[in-house]
Amino acid sequence: MQVPTPAGLAEWREVADTATDSVVATHVDGDHVLLLRRWRREGAPVVVLVHGIGMGQQYFGLLREALSVELDVIAVDLPGFGASPEPDDSRTMPELADLVADGLSAIVDGPVIALGHSMGTQVVAELAARHPDLVDRVVLIAPTVNPEERSGWLQAWRLLQDLSNDPPIVALIGARLYAQTGARWYLRKLRTMLDHDLREVLPRVLQPTLVIRGDEDRVVPAAWASEVRDLLPDAELRIARGKGHEAMVTAAEPVARMVMEFSA
Repeated sequence: MQVPTPAGLAEWREVADTATDSVVATHVDGDHVLLLRRWRREGAPVVVLVHGIGMGQQYFGLLREALSVELDVIAVDLPGFGASPEPDDSRTMPELADLVADGLSAIVDGPVIALGHSMGTQVVAELAARHPDLVDRVVLIAPTVNPEERSGWLQAWRLLQDLSNDPPIVALIGARLYAQTGARWYLRKLRTMLDHDLREVLPRVLQPTLVIRGDEDRVVPAAWASEVRDLLPDAELRIARGKGHEAMVTAAEPVARMVMEFSA
């Protein structure tokens, strides 16, 4: 099996911005719009990608292309992120999970692999706990929020520390997508993210779960990643060596292999 490993900003932009062979579904609930872009692979397991704060489905471009070799991929834009318009209010993580569940129920026939990154892990965990018939397996990449550092300033500082060890592509991609989100919505969503305690949800996630942490991740320390694994009834923890919080950008190929091995 040959897994594509595009590198560099130009290649990421080409992968992220290309809609070839993808179909977009829109789910609307009030002023909350969920966009679901799908790269279909008939007969393959379905994996749903849920992004972190400030991002959108584009952020998964490299990982999505790698996963598409074997999986049917759906990547979402949560309300106010990516191409989804900003709503009037910031819904809680359980409410976002219900929104994702409603959107998925309209386009998938069976349970999915639910994969989240950073804040997306909070949405995915709630999705698995609240809608178990819809989720077969769970993947949590860089799960947040570390309870020892539950403040916006500390999270921002840790992210800056993390970026200092990453190649420039991470900062360039992040700057592009953060600018698209805007500071007002980012800050409103940050408060919702910090108010949610992942520890309360994890014991109710009964599906097999893969936790992935970059061993240089300053946002998700090793002790917190281990606690996440231990709170889950059926989980394993795997490490992306030499990678930080954005491992699915800087290590799309090895992270994709971990996910595909887990889904086999």
